[in-house]
Amino acid sequence: MEGVFTFFGAINHSHAFVFVTHVLLSAVIALAIAKMATKSLRMVPTGAQNIMEAYLQGIVAMGRDVIGETNAKRYLPLVATIGIFVFVANVIGIIPGFESPSGNINMTLTLAIIVFVYYNFEGIRKHGVIHYFAHFAGPVKWLAPLMFPIEIVSHISRIISLSFRLFGNIKGDDLFLWVLLMLAPWLVPLPAFLLLSFSAILQTFIFMILTYVYLAGAVLLEEESH
Repeated sequence: MEGVFTFFGAINHSHAFVFVTHVLLSAVIALAIAKMATKSLRMVPTGAQNIMEAYLQGIVAMGRDVIGETNAKRYLPLVATIGIFVFVANVIGIIPGFESPSGNINMTLTLAIIVFVYYNFEGIRKHGVIHYFAHFAGPVKWLAPLMFPIEIVSHISRIISLSFRLFGNIKGDDLFLWVLLMLAPWLVPLPAFLLLSFSAILQTFIFMILTYVYLAGAVLLEEESH
């Protein structure tokens, strides 16, 4: 947003530079968190390892009812990585002087395309090209010419839905915080920070659970048909 101070914006006013540097910063922080949690693994976890293990167990529990425990663990690396990265990207914008890269459609669209390509790849890998795309035609053969294009549009619309949901919510939160800071820069709006932190966690959770839902729709075709 023009006119709002950011540390990286003081170096270069280019919006592309500010966006890319915040994406890279979020990635570095996410990697640092992972490194901190795994640098000295112990049988009885403490500190960062304890927090990370609780986080991973929570993701498996979240995915268990959606895709089954085996598949929840299989896709844990993808969902956990997305979760850490999106959470950091969401939260960093709450800190004055920084900007949430997830409030930029370029980042959220890229993540949505990654999820879209990956779950379709997994569906094709498990069921084969013909069986996977035959599922798009539905169980009633004479409705196939109608159902197939509807399913294609439905799957493509997931990219828009997944990207714009995260982008819109985080951008709205950033605008809310910027307005507060411009109106009362001398006052630290703690209730607003708490609200925005909750929103950052919620949007991360939604992105992760939808990733599991889309993966379930791709790899559990037999269960869906019953």
